[in-house]
Amino acid sequence: MAGFGLPNFGQLTDAFRKAQQIQQNAQKLQEELEVMEVEGKSADGRTSVWLSGNQLPLKVRIDPTVLAEGKEVTESSFLDALKSAHEISTTTMKERMEELTGGLKLNLPGLNSEDQE
Repeated sequence: MAGFGLPNFGQLTDAFRKAQQIQQNAQKLQEELEVMEVEGKSADGRTSVWLSGNQLPLKVRIDPTVLAEGKEVTESSFLDALKSAHEISTTTMKERMEELTGGLKLNLPGLNSEDQE
């Protein structure tokens, strides 16, 4: 089989084992992200937004002094905190996914993109 550019049985077995491990780790990561809380703050720190690791909104805190400054300041402060929380959440999720799949190297002849050039 190897003469046709196909991986041998050992390589396939190893690839399936690695894929199964990644699937199990992905489930654990999903559970961690569901209970994780990340806080984003406005630049001045007077408004905070909390999101789960899955980017679900959890809570908001707005300092009364922001509210006293009016609608536009409140909206701007809230948006700033929301953007911060979203950035932290997405960065955290991306880093955790890279940790999860970073070591994945199947080395299957004929199936890797560099083999098809």
